[in-house]
Amino acid sequence: MLSRQAGPLDDAFAPFAEERSISVFSSRDIDSTIVRSYAVGRRIDPSRAGPMPREAKHMTEDISTDDFHLPEKEADRLLANAPWKRFAVLGDSLAEGLGDALPGYRTLPWADRTREALTRGRPDLGYVNLGLRGLVAAEVRERQLGRALEFGPDLAAVICGGNDLFRPVVDLDAVEGELDAIIGGLRAAGATVITYRLMNIGLAIPKLEALSPNLLRLNERVSAVSARHGALVVDMWSHPACADISTYSSDMIHASMRGHALLAAETIRRLGRHLASA
Repeated sequence: MLSRQAGPLDDAFAPFAEERSISVFSSRDIDSTIVRSYAVGRRIDPSRAGPMPREAKHMTEDISTDDFHLPEKEADRLLANAPWKRFAVLGDSLAEGLGDALPGYRTLPWADRTREALTRGRPDLGYVNLGLRGLVAAEVRERQLGRALEFGPDLAAVICGGNDLFRPVVDLDAVEGELDAIIGGLRAAGATVITYRLMNIGLAIPKLEALSPNLLRLNERVSAVSARHGALVVDMWSHPACADISTYSSDMIHASMRGHALLAAETIRRLGRHLASA
């Protein structure tokens, strides 16, 4: 277990906290801080934090100049003959879809983008997103696993553990145990499971490099659990866009809508490789 005391990471966040009128996190997780003040230069009502309004999701998108863009036709080719009928998403705020809007990108989080691509080939796809901001891995298991199993997915995405890194004591053994229960439970029920290695935000924001060691340790635990259960891993840690600040929201933690578009693209690419190898 790792004790998280005041140190370089708190110092790194202090300038951003002052600029953005937020307080540096001190204990359980960072999502509560983000909910209190989510955008540069203004406070917002916590009830308004979260995915952007659904009416914005259908705006015109022109991201053809993005080097990592996945064209719709290519996504359809990768997912041709995809067998999945019921798609479930479990996790924390990244699963839920928090993120800043960005010009040129639809305000559509990665999970909804993935669902959208799957639905083009299977219009009757069942879908549930149980993701909720602020949850640590144990809470994802306690609150979401049973509901997901009741839904009966044959495809499930799991993305959590990041909030555990902001607890006073970081217990990665405990996090691995929770991931084992979540991923193992879904696999035992017959679902194809997708997991995620989180992005290295320190490449884009040097002052946040203090996050990188624990993020990497968490990612290694995700990889180990995924290997044990035969889950598919989407490796965002090594993605070139990690070094581009436009990938992230103004809170410096969540993905922007560009980041969500990239996460969806890599999810679809990973599913495509799985289908090709079957």
